Amino acid sequence: MLREKIIEEIQNIPEDKLAEIYDLIHSFRLGLTLEQKQPRSPGILKGKLGDAFFEALPEEELQQWERDI
Repeated sequence: MLREKIIEEIQNIPEDKLAEIYDLIHSFRLGLTLEQKQPRSPGILKGKLGDAFFEALPEEELQQWERDI
């Protein structure tokens, strides 16, 4: 029943937007596969962080993050 509703919704999406929907569904499905294969093991990061971890990012790199979001 739910699968049929999803297919009905997809049929109402313009042809030029189908690639975006495909990418979304495909990525979601792949994520499910990875979840099943690699169970999450929460915990504290092992090892030590170097001082560079705490240094501020260069302005150029910060701007790239802003543009990519």
